[in-house]
Amino acid sequence: MSAPNKIRVINLVYDEAQHALLWVICARSSAARSWKFGMDFEQLRTFQQVCRLSSFSRAAEKLGVTQPAISAQIRSLEKEVGARLFDRDGGRVTFTAAGRLFEPFADHCLQCQSHIIVSVNDLYKSARGEVSVSCSEATSLYILPPVFAHYKKQYARVSLNIVRSEHTRSLEAVFNRDVDFAIASMPVKDPRLVVQPIHRDDIVLVVAPTHPLAMREVIKLDELSQFPLLLLKHGRQRTQIDNFFLHHEVQPRVAMELDSSELLKRLVCADIGMGFLPRANVLDDEHAGLLNVVKVEGMRLHRELALIFRKDKTLTRAAQAFVEIAAGKNGSAGYPPMRIPKTAGLGRGA
Repeated sequence: MSAPNKIRVINLVYDEAQHALLWVICARSSAARSWKFGMDFEQLRTFQQVCRLSSFSRAAEKLGVTQPAISAQIRSLEKEVGARLFDRDGGRVTFTAAGRLFEPFADHCLQCQSHIIVSVNDLYKSARGEVSVSCSEATSLYILPPVFAHYKKQYARVSLNIVRSEHTRSLEAVFNRDVDFAIASMPVKDPRLVVQPIHRDDIVLVVAPTHPLAMREVIKLDELSQFPLLLLKHGRQRTQIDNFFLHHEVQPRVAMELDSSELLKRLVCADIGMGFLPRANVLDDEHAGLLNVVKVEGMRLHRELALIFRKDKTLTRAAQAFVEIAAGKNGSAGYPPMRIPKTAGLGRGA
């Protein structure tokens, strides 16, 4: 059974035990209507040791506390339950009927607590569980597959989940803790986030093989305005292109504005117009002869993607391993390894 499923089962058993225990206590309490659940595991451990040793003094010695402290814990527990749990006859301690009924539920709750602690600790010592990443459709298609493939070779027991969302919603998912990571275009400036660059490539002009510019390696900037241009409606890439045209006083012939870079690419393939796309998005199409890349004289645009997560996030071992692989610690990317803030996790700052 995977770690997340194991923890879910343990939590379910624990909840059932707590509900059963609550029912017993409420049924026994004369003040059930105003009763509030204030019991803690320390009280249950004290009760368990008194049960096993049949002695307050030996229980105190076992737990490393004073006998008055044991007596106070039991009195507090009996007040919570609404019934005496032990009969005290000199140095002899025996169960009452309520105590005998209470014992198996207390033992079960402590066993569940122990299983939960072991399972959660194991989750941080070894890579298992799930890692979730929110990113754009194009990033999930062209950037993440080799990262995921590398990761799965090393951590086969970890489940990887991709949530496809645009830039703003990916960041919202990180803030809301709906996902572990977002991969989004830079810049992202927020003091609550860790932002580590993981990928950089050029934004290039692409045309269909039948386009008049297809056979040209380089074109002049003013030639762009002679042909229909397809652009994304919004985003960092659109802002860069608009700023470039504004700076060079170029008026492009914008034929269509689209929400999807994949749709834009397909329309360019159909020779409906030219388009600007990240190089990684068109490599396969270029090799297959579906698109041609044309350089524009004096135009140098690029996009940079970052791995983003909350600074206050506690990283599981699985998440920590994903950071290391995505950020290139293993040499798979062109960026230096990131330094994870000490507040972001366990052990060596993760």
